[in-house]
Parts: sequence; structure tokens; C-alpha cells
Amino acid sequence: MIALSDKTPMSFDEFVEWYPEDAEHRYELKRGVVIEMPKPRGKHSRVAGDLAYELGSAIRQVHQPWFIPKECLLKIADDTGYEPDIVVLDAAFISDEPRWERESIITSGQSIKLAVEVVSTNWRTDYLIKMADYEAMGIPEYWILGAT
Repeated sequence: MIALSDKTPMSFDEFVEWYPEDAEHRYELKRGVVIEMPKPRGKHSRVAGDLAYELGSAIRQVHQPWFIPKECLLKIADDTGYEPDIVVLDAAFISDEPRWERESIITSGQSIKLAVEVVSTNWRTDYLIKMADYEAMGIPEYWILGAT
């Protein structure tokens, strides 16, 4: 993880406007600071991919109106946004999301059934900060998986 912001603090909307369209890295906004996150590779990518497949299969088996988007940004606060490795969204609430169709941004915890972070090096952030932020947003379930 590398902090990139030269302008502090950056708002969530400024972050979305700044975010490079064809970025080689993933980025998150934490308390107004842009953080470069490595794209999932190797074990991290396999763990996330395998779990997304299993979750998708389970969702279809129980006939829930949930889905797993390929990409999704969660607006946690006016200065914070995260892109979980996996997020399960409730299709019943997506129509209430004003930024979903245009930007794949979720602003309400009621739209989210589960957020998953696969950790390898940035585990402190995932265990301490993100867990509290996801809880404050109202996300009912948050999983942290190790990919070491």
C-alpha cells in the first residue's frame, strides 16, 4: 500500500473523478488520502476467485436476489471509499442506489449482504479500520481471508 495523495484531504467525489479509467493498480480512499493497492495476484487472486465462484453457486441454489459484481466501489463516508475483493449485493435494493448504474458505486449498507477482503500484507487495515468502517456503514457481514 502506498499513499498517493498530494492534496489532502480528498473528498470521495474528487477521488472518483481522479480515479484512472484504465489503471494498472487499484485505489482506495482512506480518510481523504488515496492509497494504491496492489491488484490481486497469485494466491490472493485464486482465493478471491474461488470464493466468488462458491458464493455465486450458493446464491443460485437458495434462489436469493443477490449478485456479485465484477467491480464495485463502496462509499463509506465523504472522505473514504473501498473496493472489496468480493461484495455480495442485494438486487432488491439496487434501484435505491443513485450511483450504481452510472459508476458502480454503493452508498447504502442495506444494499450489501457481504463484503470480503483477502489479506496478505495490509491485514492491520482490514482488521482494524475497514471492519469498523463496514460496521458503521451497516454492512451485516464482513469476512477477512488470509492468502499467505
